[in-house]
Amino acid sequence: MAKSNDKLTGVQKAAILFITLGPDASSKIIKKLPETDIQKITYEIANITAVKSEQRKDILNEFIEINKARDYLKEGGIEYARDVLSKALGPQRAMEILEKVTEATQQYRPFAIARKADAHQLLNVICNEHPQTIALILCYMQPEKAGQIMSALPEELQSEVAFRIANLSNISPMVIKEIEKVLDSKLSMVVRADTTIIGGIQTLVDILNRVDRTTEKNITEGLEREDEELAEKIRQSMFVFEDIISLDDISIQRVLREVETKDLALALKGVSEEVATAIFRNQSKRAAASLKEDIEFLGPVRLMDVEKSQQKIVGVIRRLDETGEIVISRGGEDAIIV
Repeated sequence: MAKSNDKLTGVQKAAILFITLGPDASSKIIKKLPETDIQKITYEIANITAVKSEQRKDILNEFIEINKARDYLKEGGIEYARDVLSKALGPQRAMEILEKVTEATQQYRPFAIARKADAHQLLNVICNEHPQTIALILCYMQPEKAGQIMSALPEELQSEVAFRIANLSNISPMVIKEIEKVLDSKLSMVVRADTTIIGGIQTLVDILNRVDRTTEKNITEGLEREDEELAEKIRQSMFVFEDIISLDDISIQRVLREVETKDLALALKGVSEEVATAIFRNQSKRAAASLKEDIEFLGPVRLMDVEKSQQKIVGVIRRLDETGEIVISRGGEDAIIV
């Protein structure tokens, strides 16, 4: 590999590889990658203006070498792969290639193909499985996809699956392998095993933050009936639109600067007077009067549209909280502001 390529990240190398392979071959490969990887690679491709022929050749050779190393590992194990690669590339280069392959293998997550599958298709495959099985699979899905699937489950199953997600911790690799075999036969794909700590409260919160409000309410109420203490921990880790009254005025004003007027008007349809007052008092008299007119002008609206706008605003609040621009009080020591 040329020294200039040693400074490139894996994503940058992948971008150059796809440019080298051309659009037809690249499109067949890239569509099989996780969405997050696709976004990173396409961003790099868009920002590459020129690639030297020698650089393309080196990266293509590395790609071929790594795939050969994977084949040798499958065929005869690490020692066999090291011997064959050492004879072909030399001991030092063989070790470099094997380290890259080993690192990639260690980062492999179970249910990788399911993570790439369409949420609706995956739902059809797992909807009749045991709630514990569904919970395990959702723990490995992207939060957005897991939220879509959770929202589509029957109401009586939603809280059951949520309860099991929150209480998952260490899972036996053998259990994961058995569940992977089921998906393997149904999806007609090979899924590899992995060991990791999954599930827990944060995993469930990440999922609930992306479901619709009706699903969120159904799950939290179901959890409360099942385990009141657990439900309270979940609630403390979440932020819903009505919780905007817990923010200080400066934080509310910061949030309002990020929110479009049409979304704010929709979000305030049917809310409590306390919530509406918290918004209006953090606007100028003219802006508050205009907002009230916009709300009245809307007339009857669908509940799902109201919830969608509320979720947009909650998304803004959570983003500002994550960047430290505002502080969401969640009780206990976290509630102390100095």
